[in-house]
Amino acid sequence: MALAGWLSREAAVIAVPVISLAFGCLVGYLAQRSGFCSIGGFRDFFLFRHTRLLKGYAALVIGAFAAFLVFWLATPAAFEHFPWALTSGLSPVPGAPAGLEAAAYIVLAVIGGIGVGIIGVLLGGCPLRQLTMTSEGNLKALFFVIGMAIGSVIFSALVQGWVVSVMKGIAW
Repeated sequence: MALAGWLSREAAVIAVPVISLAFGCLVGYLAQRSGFCSIGGFRDFFLFRHTRLLKGYAALVIGAFAAFLVFWLATPAAFEHFPWALTSGLSPVPGAPAGLEAAAYIVLAVIGGIGVGIIGVLLGGCPLRQLTMTSEGNLKALFFVIGMAIGSVIFSALVQGWVVSVMKGIAW
């Protein structure tokens, strides 16, 4: 039985991307105006006990979850697996590209998060901050954004298959 939402699936195909683009522009504007940086928020909290940037990070996470929840209520058929962790425990993530167990995705997320954190500290800002600084004309940030794009292509083309095969070989 398909859940009925506020929008039909056909209307959601147009509405969700348009609303996402509008919110993306709003978040980008607010990030530029506030100097938002998630890595900087943690840095400032641990070094100086300042919470201004960390509050922005918490607001971003809560806002993203709330927006996803609103989209799910608007058209549940398009987000049929949204509350998967609440309904199925730590079963495989529905619709995940590699078909790994949930624990494997958690390990990969932690490894990726640590990598982004280390690079963010070395560069002086998270990827969102680097994009914002690129729009402000910072060449160092532009090289980071270009490197991030090239790195994602290299990972997808050369490394991803190896990582998936290693993760499938581990007994979870």
